[in-house]
Amino acid sequence: MQLTCQRNSLTAAFQTVAGVVPSRTPKDILKNVKLQVSGNQATLTGNDSEIGMRCDVPDVQSDSRGEALLPTARVLAVLRELNDDLVQLEITNDATWIRCGYSEFRLSAEDPADFPPVATFEDTDYFVVPAAALRTMIRRTIFATDSESTRYALGGIQMELGLDKVTLAATDSRRLAVVTAASSVVGNPAIPATSPVIPSKAMGLIEKSLGDGTGEVHIALHQNDIVVRCQGTTIASQLVQGRFPDYRKVVPETCNTTIDLVVAPFYTAVRQAMIVTNEESRGVDFVFGKGNLKLQSKATDIGASTIEMPIAYDGPEMTITFDPRYVAEFLKVLDSSSTFHLNLISHDDRATMVTDDHYTYVVMPLARD
Repeated sequence: MQLTCQRNSLTAAFQTVAGVVPSRTPKDILKNVKLQVSGNQATLTGNDSEIGMRCDVPDVQSDSRGEALLPTARVLAVLRELNDDLVQLEITNDATWIRCGYSEFRLSAEDPADFPPVATFEDTDYFVVPAAALRTMIRRTIFATDSESTRYALGGIQMELGLDKVTLAATDSRRLAVVTAASSVVGNPAIPATSPVIPSKAMGLIEKSLGDGTGEVHIALHQNDIVVRCQGTTIASQLVQGRFPDYRKVVPETCNTTIDLVVAPFYTAVRQAMIVTNEESRGVDFVFGKGNLKLQSKATDIGASTIEMPIAYDGPEMTITFDPRYVAEFLKVLDSSSTFHLNLISHDDRATMVTDDHYTYVVMPLARD
């Protein structure tokens, strides 16, 4: 089996699939990427037993048909060091040959027959979400998951699918991120009675596979798994088992104070306040006064800091202690020139940050000794 393709295209597809390949696994065969060739079509697949990915390699020239296993780390290292535009792969019974310019590599081959299959997108009834919107939604929620929790559902992102909108929600029980965007359907997909929870690793792979391009993402939901297709990439993932919290009960319905803030200066102030914190004293006091916000941090053996910035606030002074990492992670995924609404109830209650494009972030305050 032989094929010729653009080195950049092969490298990009290989890097995408390599994201699902486990670094540690008792099944050594999963450390490989499977190459399937049929004429001028070539597909790379990776699998970690729970998540599988298929990625087409564009602009392939071949009159062969067959399949092979490629050692992921070794092939990636080869592709990264090549310089010429075209790369040629030749698969024989006992070896994989990679040739590019004046360079030639011979890698040992394994039997591809034992590699677990990866699902293809066969559904005719499915949900459709714009790629750009889904990419933004994943970035705005994935950081709030908790993959270390014994509550397995917190290690994923809940995807609430409807006929005309999709909502993603993630929480680690100390903060909650919820974002909604418009969507559509093709055919007549069933609206699930219980919203599925997709592993954060799978959602991260979906976000990376979308790149910066446009287009649509097709989502097919089954009883125990989800299949997502975007252009030449398909990702199939098992669903997370367990009960996801009712996020609607976490978002406060009312507040006592709303302060409009610009992202950039507030993010700068929070990052500065984080400097003088440590694991034992991570909290930063956010002191809201008339026309002024003061961020105060103090840590034993490190020092103290006070950061001030003007704000549009005319109420009584109120001090709330937050973990600044939680605030910074929210601000990091927003456009620096955008604004958001900070809704406050009291010094010991949840704070809610809301944007005008249907993104809500709830963070719990820390208790001071």
